[in-house]
Amino acid sequence: MRQLDFEKLDVWKRSCRLSCDVYKQMDSCKNFGFKDQLTISIASNIAEGEERETANESARFLYIAKGSAGEAITQIYIGIEAGFIDKQIGLALIKEAKEISAMLGALIKRRKGSVREPSPEYK
Repeated sequence: MRQLDFEKLDVWKRSCRLSCDVYKQMDSCKNFGFKDQLTISIASNIAEGEERETANESARFLYIAKGSAGEAITQIYIGIEAGFIDKQIGLALIKEAKEISAMLGALIKRRKGSVREPSPEYK
C-alpha cells in the first residue's frame, strides 16, 4: 500500500505522538467535559490539508493545525493548574506542542511564502 504524502511528514508523526501522549495522561481523568475539550486535532488538520489539491488549500489547513496547537497548549496549562495533568509531564507536552507549532510555521512558509512570527514570549 502506497504511503500518503502527509504520512512522510515529521510534523504529522510528532502530532500523532503528542495526541497519544495527551490521551494517555487523561486516561484516569473523570472530568469528561475537560477531556472532551482537550481533543487534539493537529495531526488531522495536517492530513486534511496535505490531501488537498493546491498549496493554498494545504496552507489553510496548516494554519488551522497551528491554531489547534495553540489550543492544545492552553488546555494543557489549564489541565496542570486544575490538577488533571502532572506539572512536569504537562510542561513536556507543552514544549512538544510549541515545537510542533514552529514546524507548522516553517511548513506554512514553504507553502505560502510567509507566516506571522510568534511573539518573543511565545517562543
